[in-house]
Amino acid sequence: MDKLAAANRINEFLQCLVTDGGFHLKYRIVVDPPPNSEWEKPEIFVDFSGPDSALLLGRGGELLRALELLALEILRLPLAEHEKISFDCKNQRSLRFEELRLAAGVAAEKVRQTGMPYHFAPMSSRERRMVHLAFRDQTDLRTESEGEGLNRCVVLYPADYKPAGGKPARRTIP
Repeated sequence: MDKLAAANRINEFLQCLVTDGGFHLKYRIVVDPPPNSEWEKPEIFVDFSGPDSALLLGRGGELLRALELLALEILRLPLAEHEKISFDCKNQRSLRFEELRLAAGVAAEKVRQTGMPYHFAPMSSRERRMVHLAFRDQTDLRTESEGEGLNRCVVLYPADYKPAGGKPARRTIP
Protein backbone atom coordinates (compact mmCIF):
# COMPACT_ATOMS: atom_id res chain seq x y z
CA MET A 1 0.00 0.00 0.00
CA ASP A 2 1.29 3.44 -0.95
CA LYS A 3 0.67 5.21 2.36
CA LEU A 4 0.79 8.78 1.02
CA ALA A 5 -1.61 7.99 -1.82
CA ALA A 6 -3.91 6.21 0.65
CA ALA A 7 -3.80 9.19 3.04
CA ASN A 8 -4.68 11.52 0.15
CA ARG A 9 -7.66 9.34 -0.84
CA ILE A 10 -8.88 9.30 2.76
CA ASN A 11 -8.49 13.10 2.87
CA GLU A 12 -10.55 13.50 -0.34
CA PHE A 13 -13.28 11.28 1.10
CA LEU A 14 -13.35 13.12 4.42
CA GLN A 15 -13.30 16.57 2.81
CA CYS A 16 -16.42 15.67 0.82
CA LEU A 17 -18.08 14.07 3.83
CA VAL A 18 -17.44 16.98 6.20
CA THR A 19 -18.26 19.70 3.67
CA ASP A 20 -21.23 18.13 1.87
CA GLY A 21 -22.53 16.43 5.01
CA GLY A 22 -22.50 19.68 6.96
CA PHE A 23 -20.50 18.21 9.82
CA HIS A 24 -18.71 20.52 12.23
CA LEU A 25 -15.61 18.36 12.47
CA LYS A 26 -11.91 18.75 12.02
CA TYR A 27 -9.60 15.85 11.35
CA ARG A 28 -5.90 15.22 11.25
CA ILE A 29 -4.33 12.45 9.15
CA VAL A 30 -0.97 11.12 10.31
CA VAL A 31 1.11 8.72 8.24
CA ASP A 32 3.31 6.36 10.32
CA PRO A 33 2.15 7.65 13.72
CA PRO A 34 3.91 6.49 16.88
CA PRO A 35 2.16 3.38 18.30
CA ASN A 36 -0.67 4.33 20.66
CA SER A 37 -0.95 0.88 22.24
CA GLU A 38 0.77 -2.48 22.28
CA TRP A 39 -2.17 -3.89 20.30
CA GLU A 40 -2.40 -1.44 17.42
CA LYS A 41 0.26 0.01 15.19
CA PRO A 42 -1.58 1.67 12.30
CA GLU A 43 0.24 3.08 9.29
CA ILE A 44 -2.40 5.79 8.81
CA PHE A 45 -4.17 7.38 11.77
CA VAL A 46 -7.12 9.76 11.46
CA ASP A 47 -8.05 11.79 14.53
CA PHE A 48 -11.34 13.73 14.65
CA SER A 49 -12.33 16.65 16.86
CA GLY A 50 -14.91 19.40 16.85
CA PRO A 51 -18.47 20.20 17.94
CA ASP A 52 -19.97 17.18 16.14
CA SER A 53 -17.61 14.68 17.82
CA ALA A 54 -20.54 13.36 19.85
CA LEU A 55 -22.17 12.19 16.60
CA LEU A 56 -19.12 10.05 15.81
CA LEU A 57 -18.95 8.63 19.33
CA GLY A 58 -22.66 7.97 19.89
CA ARG A 59 -23.92 4.40 20.14
CA GLY A 60 -20.49 3.07 21.01
CA GLY A 61 -18.67 4.88 18.21
CA GLU A 62 -20.85 3.35 15.51
CA LEU A 63 -20.48 6.26 13.04
CA LEU A 64 -16.73 6.48 13.64
CA ARG A 65 -16.35 2.76 12.86
CA ALA A 66 -18.59 3.14 9.80
CA LEU A 67 -16.40 5.95 8.43
CA GLU A 68 -13.32 3.82 9.02
CA LEU A 69 -14.96 0.92 7.18
CA LEU A 70 -15.86 3.19 4.25
CA ALA A 71 -12.25 4.38 4.06
CA LEU A 72 -11.07 0.74 3.99
CA GLU A 73 -13.52 0.02 1.17
CA ILE A 74 -12.42 3.09 -0.79
CA LEU A 75 -8.81 1.91 -0.49
CA ARG A 76 -9.86 -1.66 -1.34
CA LEU A 77 -7.66 -3.03 1.41
CA PRO A 78 -7.81 -6.78 1.95
CA LEU A 79 -9.09 -7.90 5.35
CA ALA A 80 -5.56 -8.81 6.46
CA GLU A 81 -4.51 -5.14 6.06
CA HIS A 82 -7.43 -3.47 7.85
CA GLU A 83 -5.32 -2.81 10.94
CA LYS A 84 -3.17 -0.43 8.87
CA ILE A 85 -5.89 2.26 9.07
CA SER A 86 -7.23 3.60 12.36
CA PHE A 87 -9.83 6.31 13.04
CA ASP A 88 -10.27 7.89 16.48
CA CYS A 89 -12.08 10.79 18.09
CA LYS A 90 -11.24 12.42 21.42
CA ASN A 91 -8.95 9.53 22.37
CA GLN A 92 -11.96 7.18 22.51
CA ARG A 93 -10.03 4.26 21.05
CA SER A 94 -7.34 4.38 23.75
CA LEU A 95 -10.02 4.63 26.41
CA ARG A 96 -11.81 1.60 24.94
CA PHE A 97 -8.53 -0.37 24.82
CA GLU A 98 -7.96 0.39 28.49
CA GLU A 99 -11.53 -0.66 29.29
CA LEU A 100 -10.98 -3.96 27.44
CA ARG A 101 -7.68 -4.52 29.26
CA LEU A 102 -9.38 -4.02 32.62
CA ALA A 103 -12.31 -6.28 31.64
CA ALA A 104 -9.80 -8.94 30.55
CA GLY A 105 -8.16 -8.80 33.98
CA VAL A 106 -11.51 -9.18 35.76
CA ALA A 107 -12.51 -12.07 33.49
CA ALA A 108 -9.17 -13.82 34.04
CA GLU A 109 -9.62 -13.70 37.82
CA LYS A 110 -13.19 -15.03 37.59
CA VAL A 111 -12.17 -17.90 35.31
CA ARG A 112 -9.24 -18.79 37.55
CA GLN A 113 -11.44 -18.71 40.66
CA THR A 114 -14.43 -20.61 39.26
CA GLY A 115 -12.83 -22.82 36.60
CA MET A 116 -15.76 -21.85 34.34
CA PRO A 117 -15.70 -20.10 30.94
CA TYR A 118 -16.53 -16.42 30.70
CA HIS A 119 -18.30 -14.82 27.72
CA PHE A 120 -17.45 -11.20 26.92
CA ALA A 121 -20.19 -9.02 25.44
CA PRO A 122 -20.32 -8.99 21.62
CA MET A 123 -17.71 -6.70 20.07
CA SER A 124 -16.09 -5.74 16.79
CA SER A 125 -13.41 -7.90 15.18
CA ARG A 126 -10.71 -5.41 16.20
CA GLU A 127 -11.83 -5.46 19.80
CA ARG A 128 -12.02 -9.26 19.81
CA ARG A 129 -8.47 -9.35 18.45
CA MET A 130 -7.33 -7.10 21.31
CA VAL A 131 -8.92 -9.39 23.88
CA HIS A 132 -7.26 -12.43 22.29
CA LEU A 133 -3.92 -10.59 22.36
CA ALA A 134 -4.41 -9.62 26.01
CA PHE A 135 -4.33 -13.35 26.87
CA ARG A 136 -1.60 -14.47 24.47
CA ASP A 137 0.96 -14.99 27.28
CA GLN A 138 -1.47 -16.56 29.77
CA THR A 139 -0.64 -20.27 29.58
CA ASP A 140 -3.40 -21.21 32.04
CA LEU A 141 -6.13 -19.57 29.91
CA ARG A 142 -7.29 -19.76 26.28
CA THR A 143 -9.70 -17.71 24.19
CA GLU A 144 -12.06 -18.51 21.33
CA SER A 145 -14.48 -16.39 19.33
CA GLU A 146 -18.07 -17.63 19.21
CA GLY A 147 -21.24 -16.48 17.52
CA GLU A 148 -22.01 -14.82 14.22
CA GLY A 149 -22.14 -11.25 12.97
CA LEU A 150 -23.06 -8.65 15.56
CA ASN A 151 -23.36 -11.37 18.22
CA ARG A 152 -19.75 -12.59 17.85
CA CYS A 153 -17.90 -12.52 21.16
CA VAL A 154 -14.78 -13.81 22.90
CA VAL A 155 -15.03 -16.67 25.38
CA LEU A 156 -12.28 -17.12 27.95
CA TYR A 157 -11.64 -20.69 29.13
CA PRO A 158 -9.27 -22.33 31.56
CA ALA A 159 -6.58 -23.90 29.31
CA ASP A 160 -7.68 -27.44 30.19
CA TYR A 161 -11.46 -26.83 30.21
CA LYS A 162 -13.69 -29.63 28.90
CA PRO A 163 -17.45 -28.96 28.86
CA ALA A 164 -19.51 -31.54 30.71
CA GLY A 165 -22.34 -32.37 28.32
CA GLY A 166 -22.80 -29.36 26.08
CA LYS A 167 -22.15 -25.67 26.17
CA PRO A 168 -21.78 -23.85 29.49
CA ALA A 169 -24.29 -21.22 30.62
CA ARG A 170 -23.53 -17.82 29.14
CA ARG A 171 -22.20 -15.08 31.43
CA THR A 172 -21.00 -11.74 30.12
CA ILE A 173 -18.84 -8.79 31.04
CA PRO A 174 -19.71 -5.42 29.49
